[in-house]
Amino acid sequence: MEPKRETYASAITTAETMSQTQTLTVEGMSCGHCEQTVEDALLSVAGVESASADHESDTVTVAGDAAAADLVAAVDDVGYDASA
Repeated sequence: MEPKRETYASAITTAETMSQTQTLTVEGMSCGHCEQTVEDALLSVAGVESASADHESDTVTVAGDAAAADLVAAVDDVGYDASA
């Protein structure tokens, strides 16, 4: 019996559905409302699948294929200081 071969089309589909996770440092969040504001800003960026902010650790974890510079700009635009 021959081993199953992955076709070119299925390899592309698999690659397209894979996302990366990035963690940004965000200064200035002090409450749940701040977290929600940051998450909403990131979810508006093309390519972002999810965002989870934590004001206690000053971080936000973002899943998707958006560029880090776009993520930082979105957070900066809503009044917080972000870095990748």
